[in-house]
Amino acid sequence: MAKKSRNRVVEEPLPLYDGQVVGAKQPCPCGSGRRYKVCHGDASATTFVKRPFEGLPGECDIVAMRELVPAATAPLTIKGHEDRTVLLASLLPVAAPAMHRDSGQVWVGLQVRHSFGDPSREVAAALLDALAATEPGIIGVLANPGPGSRLQDIVVGGTLDVTVHEGFDFWLADLADTEGLEEALQEANQAADPTVRLGGVEAAYWTNVGSKELLRWVMPEPEEDLLSAFARLHISGDDVIVPGARLIGMFRAYGLLAPVWDLPLGTGAEVLEEPAAELRRKLDALLAAGGELTAEERSARAGLANRQVTIR
Repeated sequence: MAKKSRNRVVEEPLPLYDGQVVGAKQPCPCGSGRRYKVCHGDASATTFVKRPFEGLPGECDIVAMRELVPAATAPLTIKGHEDRTVLLASLLPVAAPAMHRDSGQVWVGLQVRHSFGDPSREVAAALLDALAATEPGIIGVLANPGPGSRLQDIVVGGTLDVTVHEGFDFWLADLADTEGLEEALQEANQAADPTVRLGGVEAAYWTNVGSKELLRWVMPEPEEDLLSAFARLHISGDDVIVPGARLIGMFRAYGLLAPVWDLPLGTGAEVLEEPAAELRRKLDALLAAGGELTAEERSARAGLANRQVTIR
């Protein structure tokens, strides 16, 4: 008897994620929590950009505002809209992507998840929609922004002036009538961990999470170079930023590494300024020198690599 023929369904190959082969039913490496085939494995998704904020002024601070800092703002100047007040914020009310405020100001939020592959394009799309709006209201990116403008295409200027707030009182700063909003504001403020940006180095943030204090520092250098430099710092003991502190690992977000130190309770932010500047000088010297690692340094580097966590 002849064997019955079977029609076999051949699935189309899925797009690669940053050069990686990912199974269709595996969790998407972007961290969305969805399966790869319905997230960045979807052929209709925007091409994944590993380092979406590269080239923007304050790239490291932008990553910190998106992932670490509860309440921070920075003014932006937008090409063709130089006369408009535009504010980049870590988080907006109701986690809105953007807002056209009653005052005429335009605010855009970073802590929004659309999972279309390029946060720079998603934030820019919300921002441009808010600038084009004729009435106050919340602006949301509900669909794939496609090949539209990125922040790099529309932001003018070479610096980012970040202000870290104790809470979310800035949400009400441009409102004449705040009646009925106090309770919601108080609830938001209670959820915001005290955070301070160090002034002498780029994108280093002290925070008190209640049970501990941390220093989290987003750095722009290539990952491989940073790991080698930090391995050398560890062997020399120079990675102990203040007595009793411990470098507990690094996380990776949007193509950048961020070392994290566990600090003794009561350290505060002010005493970190000088040690952080000194560590930055030593790190820069090691990055410039390069060279082969010793066996001990290679072991330290492997330990650091094993303590990395990818957030986005």
